[in-house]
Amino acid sequence: MGKPTGFLEFTRELPKKRDPQERIHDYKEIETPFTEADSQKQAARCMDCGTPFCHSGCPLGNIIPEFNDAVYEQNWAYAYEILSSTNNFPEFTGRICPAPCESSCVLGINKPPVAIEFIEKSIIEAAFAKGLVTPQIPLKRTGKKVAVVGSGPAGLAAAAQLNKAGHLVTVFERADQIGGLLRYGIPDFKLEKWVIDRRLQVMEDEGVVFKTNTNVGVDIKDKELMEQFDLVMLTGGSTVPRDLPIPGRELNGVHFAMEFLSQQNKRVSELPVEKDHQGVSYAQGDIWATGKNVVVIGGGDTGSDCVGTSNRHGAATVTQIELMPMPPKERAESTPWPNWPMMVRTSTSHEEGCDRYWSINTKAFISDDNGNLKALRIVDLEWKNVNGRMQMVEVAGSERDMPCELALLAAGFVYPQHQGLLDDLGVEYDERGNVKASNYQTTTNPKVFAAGDMRRGQSLVVWAISEGREAARQADIYLMGDTLLEAKAKSMFATV
Repeated sequence: MGKPTGFLEFTRELPKKRDPQERIHDYKEIETPFTEADSQKQAARCMDCGTPFCHSGCPLGNIIPEFNDAVYEQNWAYAYEILSSTNNFPEFTGRICPAPCESSCVLGINKPPVAIEFIEKSIIEAAFAKGLVTPQIPLKRTGKKVAVVGSGPAGLAAAAQLNKAGHLVTVFERADQIGGLLRYGIPDFKLEKWVIDRRLQVMEDEGVVFKTNTNVGVDIKDKELMEQFDLVMLTGGSTVPRDLPIPGRELNGVHFAMEFLSQQNKRVSELPVEKDHQGVSYAQGDIWATGKNVVVIGGGDTGSDCVGTSNRHGAATVTQIELMPMPPKERAESTPWPNWPMMVRTSTSHEEGCDRYWSINTKAFISDDNGNLKALRIVDLEWKNVNGRMQMVEVAGSERDMPCELALLAAGFVYPQHQGLLDDLGVEYDERGNVKASNYQTTTNPKVFAAGDMRRGQSLVVWAISEGREAARQADIYLMGDTLLEAKAKSMFATV
C-alpha cells in the first residue's frame, strides 16, 4: 500500500487540462504535465483495503496496489516491472481507458477513487524517460512462424507476447500505417501518434515484423497464408458499422463516424486522405465540419470523438443525440459498487461545446434541391416498461426538423468483415456475427486463432489487449505443448 493515512490526507487530483478555447485550435493532447511528486501523492491514497476489487475491475488483472506502493516509494523501476507484467501498452490504456478499475476501487465507496489510470500513465512515461523501456529480445527462437492479421491493440498485444515466447511473428495490416483503431480511430487530442510509433520501434527491435498495405485475403490468399505460417492469429476489428437505413441515407453529408475520424487523423499525420484506412476511396471526398451544423447520432465514445473533431474544424453548431434515455447523474442503483456504473458522462470534447439530447429518434435525412443534407427529421421518445422490457414510444406532436449539413453515424459496430479472408478460411460465426472460437481457437481450424473485437465483439482497448495476451498464451500452448507466458491474475507479483 501507499501511505497508511494517505487516503485521509490527500484528495483526488488529476493533471489540469488546457483551456478549451486554446485546445480546440490544435490536435495536441489535452492534459498538462504532472510532476513525479504529484504522482506520488495520488499513489499515497491507495489504502490497505484487504481485498483489492480493482484487480477484478481491470480486464488485464493489473496488480494495482503493488504498483501504487512502488510509485509512493518512488521506485519507478519496480513500478514499471509490476505494471508491464500484465499490460503490454500502459501508454495506451493510461490515456484512453475508461478505467473500470477505478469504478471498483474500495476507496470509491464513499470518497473519490484512486487515480489509477493517471498513475499508470505516470509509470510508463517515467519508464521511457528513465530508459527503463528497452527491447527484450528472446534468447532463443522456436522456429515457429506466426501470422497476426490486424494491427490494433489485440494484434499488437498478441504479437508482443508470441514474440516474447520466441516465435517468429509477422503482423499484417491492410492500412498504410500500423495501429488499427489506435491509429485511425482515436483522435490525436486523446492519443498522439508518436506514442504508437515509440512502442512500434521497441517491438521492431525485439524482432516483430510489420507489413502494411497488405490486405490478407486479397494480396495474400488464405491458402498461401496457411502454407507459410504455423499459426494464424485473427485480430482484425469489428469493422462493419451499424447503419441507419432511413429515407435520405444516400444524401451528401451523411457519413459513418470512422470515415470522418480517420480522415482527420491522416491530415494530422500529413498523409493523403483519398482513401480510408481500409484502402477504399471515399465516395464523397474530404469530409469537413467547418461552418456546418453537425449532428452526431450516437452517445458513446466514438460520438464524443466526433464532437471534439467537429469543434476543431470550426463547426457552426455541434449536437449529439442518443436514442436511449439520459442516464442518471450519479451511479444508478442498478449498477452498485463495484460494478461499472450506469451514469451520464461528460467528456473533454463535450466541455469544448456541444448540445446533448437523449430519447431522440432520427426518422429521415432531409435533402436540399441538390442532393445535399440540410436537416434531420427527429422525434422525441418516451421509454415505457412493458412486461419487464423497455420499449420506446414516439411522443405525439414532437416530430420536427433539425438543421444539419453534416450527420455522423456513431452507433457502433456490428461484427467483423466476413467477405474475403474470414469466408475464405471457412470460419464459423456466432449469433452476433463474430468469429466463433473455443479458448481463442476457431472451431473449424485448430491452426487459426481469433482475439479481440473479432472474437468478442466491439469493446474497449483494454479488453483488446487482454484478449491478445490470453490468445497468445493459448497459441503458445498449441505450438509448443506448454507456455511460460503470464496468465491473467497469475503474475509473479500477485499476492492472492
